[in-house]
Amino acid sequence: MSDSTGRMKWGRHKGGSGGRIRLGRVGRRRVQTVVMTLSVLMAVASAVVAGSLMAGASAPFDTAFARQHGSQLTAQFDESRTTSEQIAATGRLAGVTASSGPYQVVQIDPPGPGGADLQQAETIVGRPTAGGGVDDITLRSGRWATGPGEIVLSTNANSVGPDTKVGSTMKASSAAGSPTLTIVGLASSVTDSADGWVVPGEIDALRTSGAAAGAQMLYRFSSAATTAELNADRAAIAAALPKGAMVSAQSYLDVKLAADENSALFVPVMLAFGVLGLLMSVIIIASVVSGAVGAQIRRIGILKSIGLTPGQVVRAYLAQALIPSAVGALLGVLLGNLLAMPLMGDAAQMYGSGSSGVTWWIDLAVPAAALVLVALAALVPALRAGRLRTVEALAVGRAPRTGRGRWAQRLAARLPLPRAVTLGLASPFARPVRSAALLAAVVFGTTAATFAIGLTSSASAVTSARHPQQSIPVSVFIGGGGGPVPQGVAASPADPAKVRATIQAQPGTAGTIGQSQGLVSVAGGTGTIRVRLYQGPSGAEAFALISGRWFDGPGEIVVPTHFLATTGTRVGDTVTLVDQGVKVPVRIVGEDFDPGNAGLTINTDMATLAGAQPGLHPDFYDVVLKPGTDVAGYVTALRTALQSTDAQVEATQAGHLNPTVVAFDAMSVLLTLMLVSVAGLGVLNSVVLDTRERVHDLGVCKAVGMTPGQTVAQVLSSVAGAGLVGAAIGVPAGLALHDFIIPLVMRAAGSGTPAQVQDVYGLLELVLLGVGGVAVAVCGAMLPAGWAAKARTATALRTE
Repeated sequence: MSDSTGRMKWGRHKGGSGGRIRLGRVGRRRVQTVVMTLSVLMAVASAVVAGSLMAGASAPFDTAFARQHGSQLTAQFDESRTTSEQIAATGRLAGVTASSGPYQVVQIDPPGPGGADLQQAETIVGRPTAGGGVDDITLRSGRWATGPGEIVLSTNANSVGPDTKVGSTMKASSAAGSPTLTIVGLASSVTDSADGWVVPGEIDALRTSGAAAGAQMLYRFSSAATTAELNADRAAIAAALPKGAMVSAQSYLDVKLAADENSALFVPVMLAFGVLGLLMSVIIIASVVSGAVGAQIRRIGILKSIGLTPGQVVRAYLAQALIPSAVGALLGVLLGNLLAMPLMGDAAQMYGSGSSGVTWWIDLAVPAAALVLVALAALVPALRAGRLRTVEALAVGRAPRTGRGRWAQRLAARLPLPRAVTLGLASPFARPVRSAALLAAVVFGTTAATFAIGLTSSASAVTSARHPQQSIPVSVFIGGGGGPVPQGVAASPADPAKVRATIQAQPGTAGTIGQSQGLVSVAGGTGTIRVRLYQGPSGAEAFALISGRWFDGPGEIVVPTHFLATTGTRVGDTVTLVDQGVKVPVRIVGEDFDPGNAGLTINTDMATLAGAQPGLHPDFYDVVLKPGTDVAGYVTALRTALQSTDAQVEATQAGHLNPTVVAFDAMSVLLTLMLVSVAGLGVLNSVVLDTRERVHDLGVCKAVGMTPGQTVAQVLSSVAGAGLVGAAIGVPAGLALHDFIIPLVMRAAGSGTPAQVQDVYGLLELVLLGVGGVAVAVCGAMLPAGWAAKARTATALRTE
């Protein structure tokens, strides 16, 4: 109730008046209300993003497999040995719970990115729709193919490069007259069932003359949790068809293994970011709300003196916190979803599966939890305010406790700095609780930035360590069928020794590394493992070492961490390889970082297995060039020298960034910016409250001659110390978090941690990060510093 003059009238309807006070306070303290709204908004947005990433990082392949009704067995059949009806009938066998197909299949050999020939044919399936009951295809962009001449490419296809986009075209092969297809969509199959999809009627146009007709069938079974069960299911299908009808069958367990190996490198990192984001959101919300309510003690005394009851005081200040927080929470959910959608798409690309949307329960749980947190944070000071005696509240007001921080003032006055700066440096000690909240915001912001920079550097180092061959500029494939041959000259099979001699004779060649692969077993072990064989000095392609050294010659091997764990060996031990019945003793001289192929790939000199395979030779050569050699000119000259053979010369694609690393870097940068923004808002809130409470003191300083510039210096210096201390704590904390997470990531991937992945911080980076902590604090204080400088002296002196 109020009279015509707008003054508050108190009678029996105090509840309604309390409501007016609540709304009035929200409207009057605009800066504080905006800061609280923005703080909750950013905290909720970062929590939505963090929660979404944490949810997406929980068994990403299993989640996507269930959502997309993935195929547990993808089988391909030769239709010259069976019929479509017989293939379809296998979907009704005992134990088959769902099936899809048969779909017509064709193999094409399109030019790869940049026009290079691919080393592997692409599997194209004729499928009328993206659905089908089993292995639903997820469109990442564009649409499904609806007519001839259109194709939907898998994002994992070899022919997909950085320049591949919806609307571009591709040739089915490099042969003259090959059909041209328009890419109308990019999609993914959780089980990699195909490299592309077209309408069923397009298959005949893509099939080359004389090629056998093939069909694909997708299955789900009642029992398919283990390899043994899937092998039994596969055998039952093969037995139901004529002998030799089943050409191949891919188990989802193999795809899951590869997907888990990829996601294992990123899941712990996303979890760490998620936890950091949630924890920081809690701290910022609690400090902002409790500070805002706690700063109103004197006004509480005034309200109690004119009749407000303790209960009304509590309700009034709870509402004052909840109204802007509710607006911020709602806007935060919207912003969080907008930011999370592209990040979830990046996460799906990193994991090789997953969803690009935010889980519905996160949109409900995060704002609800934020409002509960706001209520709890506001309730403590509000209850204290409700119990506070009126006289005590009026006497305490907004002033700090008498004598608090005097020692800091005396100490700061001795420093050879301007008086305005020393006043600012000492002021945080007058309000230690609020200064601690400001310090926590800076610490978390600096920790997040340090952690993120280390993670992005480690992610790039992991890619380099896993794929050392990417630094090789030129490769020559033997028997690749590449390159035009002059008329009247027949291409002859390439002789590896002559190819190597031709490469070494080429001007600009610095080194030649021959490579081949095979399968061997380890005496006393079970199953076969892959062996990577090198000819010539292979140091340029050496994987990152965790311990030991790279091999120097025959009889020495370098193995991944998982090999050592599986065989119970260590660097320096001798093991026996068995190749085609021939036993070859070898010594382990190094442990490398190579988590692919389940961490069971051996690296050794090709001569190590020469006794078991006398005719062993490289399948391709990697060429190291002398500094300054023109790669394009070298490739052209080498192709000319080898044009009478079927050897194929290819240049490594320059400037192609790993899409997984790009996605990870984008996620890290955006998450870091969000966390740093939340930290800056925490600083802004603390300084706004402090500046408003000290406005009378600032007026006194201005009255005795303090200029606006000195006022700004005083306010900024009051947070600079906290920024410096926060950086001194936050940078080591970020380093410690990075050094804790990276080994977890490596262990999850079944590997040790190479030094180049762990030690990624430089001295300059650490110094800049320390400066960044001060910058976060100063930037957060700029707005209230400007407000304090512009405040008129008379107005400030009248303010209590």
